Amino acid sequence: MTFFAIIPARYASSRLPGKPLLDIAGKPMIQHVYESAIKSGAKEVFIATDNREIQKVSEMFGARVFMTSEEHRSGTERIHEVVQKLGLSPDDVVVNVQADEPLIPASAIRQVAVNLSSREDFGIATLCEAASYSADIDDPNVVKVVMNKFGEALYFSRARIPYFSNSEKKDYFRHIGIYAYKVEALNQFVSFPSASYENTENLEQLRALYNGIKIHVEVCNYDIPAGVDTQKDLEIVRASIS
Repeated sequence: MTFFAIIPARYASSRLPGKPLLDIAGKPMIQHVYESAIKSGAKEVFIATDNREIQKVSEMFGARVFMTSEEHRSGTERIHEVVQKLGLSPDDVVVNVQADEPLIPASAIRQVAVNLSSREDFGIATLCEAASYSADIDDPNVVKVVMNKFGEALYFSRARIPYFSNSEKKDYFRHIGIYAYKVEALNQFVSFPSASYENTENLEQLRALYNGIKIHVEVCNYDIPAGVDTQKDLEIVRASIS
């Protein structure tokens, strides 16, 4: 089973400018992500950015970097540009690894790629983890997902889904933001206009569901620490690997 990993990285961030380059245990954040992707068994790993400083730092630790358009609205569009430059075939599998996930296990990257490669009817695959009810479930920054018995995603939401009408505390599934795409599905996805649900929830994956692209969701085999969105997140990650 062959797959590619692409790490989209942008410098601009309203809460943590220059986030991919922030130091964690003596390395820039993006280097931690890159090293996990290398260990995943991907055929090749690339970094896609529109920032020269990210390019410079990434090439210093040995990464192959593609400079991409500043006009992209998302990491998905950025990896699509790289896929086009590489000339990958429609059946090739590409994993979008977020640049702000320095603790992402290599095994999770491989798991999502294997899941997609083994499922002919799905165009995208992603992961989730079981989460018992807590205050975090009502946090809109924690994305929830529901799926059917075949692992097909039914809906993603920042709201608490499903809603339980009684007081018993149930388990939920927290979405983990890593995606594998078949190139054919990726090409279709970027050609679609934004969907109404996507705009309401501010969740790009809803565009795929709205247009009939099937997303496979599997419970991750490993604990996945949260990514880095805030200074507090950054300090937690630094403390965990110092």
